[in-house]
Amino acid sequence: MSPMEYRLLGQTGIKVSCLCMGTMTFGREADEETSAAIFHKCRDVGINFFDCANMYAQGRSEEILGKLIADCRNDVIITSKVFAATGPGVNDRGLSRRHMTLAVEQSLKRLNTDRIDIYYLHNFDPSLPIEEPLRTLDDLVRQGKIVYPACSNFAAWQIAKALGIQEFKGLARFACIQPMYNLVKRQAEVEILPLALAEKVGVASYGPMGGGLLSGKYGKERKPDQGRIVENQVYARRYEDAINYEVAERFAAYAEAHGVRPSALAVAWVMSHPAITAPIIGARNVTQLEETLGALDIKMTPEWRAEISALSPEPPPATDRTELRSTA
Repeated sequence: MSPMEYRLLGQTGIKVSCLCMGTMTFGREADEETSAAIFHKCRDVGINFFDCANMYAQGRSEEILGKLIADCRNDVIITSKVFAATGPGVNDRGLSRRHMTLAVEQSLKRLNTDRIDIYYLHNFDPSLPIEEPLRTLDDLVRQGKIVYPACSNFAAWQIAKALGIQEFKGLARFACIQPMYNLVKRQAEVEILPLALAEKVGVASYGPMGGGLLSGKYGKERKPDQGRIVENQVYARRYEDAINYEVAERFAAYAEAHGVRPSALAVAWVMSHPAITAPIIGARNVTQLEETLGALDIKMTPEWRAEISALSPEPPPATDRTELRSTA
């Protein structure tokens, strides 16, 4: 396997592996023993970037990750997120100062650490002025409970507005953003990824395999017996459009013709975008992880990337002027 590449995360000065390991399966599809095997395999190949959230497996993912990093805490970069419900109460969710203050303490306890390296606002909260979570993130940085603020699932205008407020008010700046990005979900190419390049913000994108759609197991008339899209209604709705399955079928045939695993090729394609710091990969077991790690051995050229990109519809430019269409 090729040596791990390390990339600067935005303007932080820290280097993270070009693949980020997502821990959403820890404590859910992967029991504690399997989670440990996945984690140690990641460390063996040089992955130092691990993504988590307080909502994953009702907090169990953070607990398992906390145990696994105990003897290598200073060697890894860990993330968590705040927004989703953490209890039955009406205030146990969102981005209010109250909820964020409680949630970060709960995450620190589960992760068994004194700080979270990257702390994401998991979603935009339209119920309150954006200044409130931004000020709270800044306070958490000053308190040493988080190192860098970040956001996930924000629209480009929301990211730009937040960055502008942070600059104007002297608040800690978003170091990283986390959009969805894969061959069938390319909306991030229109404004989010160009914004990240222009503002020098790191990008840890999620869903590089489209919830398994780009694993080679799906086609217009073909679905596996199990898998995230089959078992999870959220993913089923996300990828329900027929065009996605047509792209998946074309992509699987393309990968086979080039002698590479579709899962590895899908991740390598995402990883090759100039704005991407590290795609977030996931796995239910070590075998799945090893297949995905094949992305490290794929040397994606601009020409190869263009061929793969042509397998799916390119999103229209933000201005709706085709002569301004990006060639990135």
